[in-house]
Amino acid sequence: MPDPIVLKTIVEMSAWSAKALRKDKSIGFVPTMGALHAGHKSLIDRARKENDLIVVSIFVNPTQFGPGEDLDKYPRTFEADEKLCTQAGADALFFPDRKEMYHEASRTYVEVGGLQDVLCGMSRPGHFRGVATVVTKLFNIVRPTRAYFGRKDAQQLRILQTMVRDLNQPVEVVPCEIVREPDGLALSSRNAYLSPRERKQALGLSKTLEHCKQAVAKGERDAMKLIGAMAEMLEEEPDAEIDYVAIVNAATLEDVTTIAGECLAALAVRIGKTRLIDNVRLNA
Repeated sequence: MPDPIVLKTIVEMSAWSAKALRKDKSIGFVPTMGALHAGHKSLIDRARKENDLIVVSIFVNPTQFGPGEDLDKYPRTFEADEKLCTQAGADALFFPDRKEMYHEASRTYVEVGGLQDVLCGMSRPGHFRGVATVVTKLFNIVRPTRAYFGRKDAQQLRILQTMVRDLNQPVEVVPCEIVREPDGLALSSRNAYLSPRERKQALGLSKTLEHCKQAVAKGERDAMKLIGAMAEMLEEEPDAEIDYVAIVNAATLEDVTTIAGECLAALAVRIGKTRLIDNVRLNA
């Protein structure tokens, strides 16, 4: 397949999209921070099936990193990322730098009240403000027909769905299933930080969620019992430090006491110095 065109400025990206839209071409969009893996490729593959043209953005967004987080050490692997995008059939790569995306006097941010303040938002204040802001900016620049996001970042997905609805943004947010390693570990760019010992312990997240899902399938409906059982399983891992274990309503992200309708069991756990998240949908 031909290499995707690499566009580094907003003017170039906007002109490319405008030309495509004038020809009534649909644009599928996969926003990323690079360090691409098979999970990202699955998003591009889905977009490829449903659109005429595919844009992948690679931008490590500084506004979604808090103090002491891994902005500086976040992996930058453009050559490998470009190769994956070529193999997946992307048509364009939007690869701006920080100065291109954020004016030095930027003052405007996008917030989704309530949804951004729970779960990961409790320990990462400002994170989802940064996500909502940069995705809005990218939507304005790329002007996609559809945008593709993985369910592993379930809170992010719900926030962006709500943002698009509330701001009448003309884009369809398409949820895509979690991609896992054969042993169950959810794919993440941060998995690269794990030592072999830590990676083995990280399997505790998916095993814990599967145990919860099976318990619900067998009839358990008490959310507190399920949360307690999940916490006990995670605490068996010597390097695990729990950020949160929660069961929430899938639409509102509010805590539930009884499993009813569609709920979400969600975890955030540090294995050593690496913070990992995972989740599973529960239907009763």
